[in-house]
Amino acid sequence: MDIQRPDQSKAKRKKRIIYAAVAVAALAGITVLLARLKPAAPTVDRNLVWIGDVKRGQMLRQVRGLGTLVPEEIRWIAARTQGRVDQIILRPGAIVTPDSVILMLANPDVVQAAANADSQLKASEAELLNLKVTLQSGVLAAESVAASAKADFEQSRLRAQVNDQLFADGLVSKLERDLSKVTAEQAQTRDSIEQKKFAFTKESIAPQLAVKEAEVDRLRAQAKLRHDELDALAVRAGMNGVLQLLPVEVGAQVQPGSNLARVADPARLKAEVRVAETQAKDIQIGQLAQIDTRNGIVDGKVARIDPSVQNGTVLVDVSITGELPKGARPDLSVDGTIELERLDDVVYVGRPAFGQENSPVGIFKLDADGNYATRTQVKLGRSSVNTIEIVSGLQPGDRVILSDMSPYDANDRVKLN
Repeated sequence: MDIQRPDQSKAKRKKRIIYAAVAVAALAGITVLLARLKPAAPTVDRNLVWIGDVKRGQMLRQVRGLGTLVPEEIRWIAARTQGRVDQIILRPGAIVTPDSVILMLANPDVVQAAANADSQLKASEAELLNLKVTLQSGVLAAESVAASAKADFEQSRLRAQVNDQLFADGLVSKLERDLSKVTAEQAQTRDSIEQKKFAFTKESIAPQLAVKEAEVDRLRAQAKLRHDELDALAVRAGMNGVLQLLPVEVGAQVQPGSNLARVADPARLKAEVRVAETQAKDIQIGQLAQIDTRNGIVDGKVARIDPSVQNGTVLVDVSITGELPKGARPDLSVDGTIELERLDDVVYVGRPAFGQENSPVGIFKLDADGNYATRTQVKLGRSSVNTIEIVSGLQPGDRVILSDMSPYDANDRVKLN
């Protein structure tokens, strides 16, 4: 006989509902837990970052710039007259002395002007010599007349004295005595006049000669100027050094004042260093510097600071105080490092790839185990070429990442492997 079995469908449906509710609740709980979890720290390869140690002690503040070696003494040789380049004797790189002829100019007008000046000078000198002879003859003639007048006066005076004595003895008449006195007085007057004329003649020589000598001196100076222009057709170096530039070629026409050559003394060089305008504010004249010529480092001092800014840099002249290494020559590229000051007992670290001096910045500081690094707010102080002062946020002994960590700006913690 058939036995009726109980209906199990309701029980199964009830179990399925309970299981579904439990699964939904578990999924919701897991979702909430996952939402509350912090994201995993990104991993950074330890070999690809630069890690620096925070230290305390003396920090040397320096600024660095690129530059070139330039001669302290440079001379441009300019053309004194118009001319044509006829011959080039020396080329750039040649060692020259003051009398070394670099090139020859040609100008027939300069040659003719020098010859004319010589001719005028010789004619004027001949006229001066002739004037001297003429004036001397006049002096001699005046002296002769003065001597004759003096002799006549003496004779008349003696004759008058004799006639006085004879008149006293009654041997001559009064008329004859008076005539001799008048003759003596006339001779005395003539003698006085002739003596004055002689003195005037002698005194007038100097002014007359001075006028002519001034004319001769003027022509002599003019002749010298023309000869200097003639000599300047042979362009000379004028100093010891090396011929650097020669911007003309044979056949070129040059005008007065045109630059023909540049000569420099390679033994006396200085460094022209360009420093970023933001770092140049603390540079002072007299500060110590070092110039790296790629073949050695030489000491120097700041000699001049350009007051203007060009292309974001300030030009600083550094005079060389040490001996230049071999191979140093004008226009050689160099690196210049200028010492600003020495800071004692400060906390400092290697200069990071980000952040400016006297500003706050976030730096990743390594944990004690060195496996993780956490972003820390740090206030930076005064900076140098390779180091920067730490005002707050770090302590001596801390280790920080100095590399550029901008790809991890969204993270406050990274893992190092």
